[in-house]
Amino acid sequence: MPVSVFSLMLVVFGLTTGEFVIAGILPDVAADLSVSIPAAGLLVTAYAAGMIVGGPVVTVLTARAARKPLIAGLIAVSVLGNLGSAAAPNHVVLLLSRFVAGLVVATFFAVAIATVISMAPAGRQASSVAKVALGMNLGIILGTPIGTFIGQHLGWRATFLAVAAFSAVALLLVLRFVPAQPPATTGSVLGELRVFANRDLQLAIALTAVGNVGVVTVFTYITPLLTDVGGFATDMVPVLLLGYGAGAVVGNFAGGRLADRALMPALAGLLAALAAVLTVFWLVGDLKAPAAVLTFLVGALAFAIIPGMQTRVVAAAGTAPTLAVAVNASGFQLAAAFAGWLGGRIIDGGPGLRAIPLVGALLTVAGLGIAALLLRRDHRAATAPADHVPA
Repeated sequence: MPVSVFSLMLVVFGLTTGEFVIAGILPDVAADLSVSIPAAGLLVTAYAAGMIVGGPVVTVLTARAARKPLIAGLIAVSVLGNLGSAAAPNHVVLLLSRFVAGLVVATFFAVAIATVISMAPAGRQASSVAKVALGMNLGIILGTPIGTFIGQHLGWRATFLAVAAFSAVALLLVLRFVPAQPPATTGSVLGELRVFANRDLQLAIALTAVGNVGVVTVFTYITPLLTDVGGFATDMVPVLLLGYGAGAVVGNFAGGRLADRALMPALAGLLAALAAVLTVFWLVGDLKAPAAVLTFLVGALAFAIIPGMQTRVVAAAGTAPTLAVAVNASGFQLAAAFAGWLGGRIIDGGPGLRAIPLVGALLTVAGLGIAALLLRRDHRAATAPADHVPA
């Protein structure tokens, strides 16, 4: 892995750890600041809100900035947000600090992905995206438990200090090894926004949102699925989630390689496989051995589709790839928020917890339908006369 890509991957690791580690230290934060657990849970919402708002807004405002100083500035804001979180005297300041920390994440992911794609050899774009996305996998399966351990032994403020320090070290590596690149665009903001009139880009973003919402719904409720349906003891859940994370690493690289060979056919095949695995999870999720294997497979397929989806968005965006990827990231966050709401409705007023994998499979089939539509459009474009542009 090139050192420049490795540096960006480390930043993604730090950002992902900063996003997810709050789940492990939430009770400590609530107790120290004398707020309820639900009130402390709003810290997750504040971070996600920062990503949703920051994705399009920060990206548009920084569209004419050269990429390397922009990347450095975004990391610096994240460091300040985590330092503010560590020093927050009360819940309100902590909420604001989490919002600030999340504000730059979608833009950073977008600029980092656009940067590695521009540096990648021809035909290796998706696998290069997968290398950066590995930081996300490692942040979930390594960074989050390490951050939780630090918080439990040194206090929750030490966790945010550790995230800030790690990101600062990664920033130094970025400054040393990531090559200078021109701005993502030199045109007007209106010109940047016009890219969203492109039907292929609209469908690519819809593919990310719809194609992921089913598996995100399942992952959101994976713990009760494993304990209440699968019959696993609570202390087995971390082990099973480690298996999910291992699957995510394998799937991330495999999905990148498959997408490099045949982007849309690979995505369609992976979505079909994910829908099938979720259906089997619904059928035999109450049996321990199959449930353990299926947890690994769900993790693998959930992350196998990400590199190809990101690459499709960049390809469809043309002259505005950074803004498109940032909006795509914001769309993913909205899909994740919808997944949490949907799962709650299924459990409380619907068919119940057991049905969540089936609903996830049906939603994934909807994503497969969008992939099939894009495949059809690609086929029409490839077979149309040279002067014909598909609608």
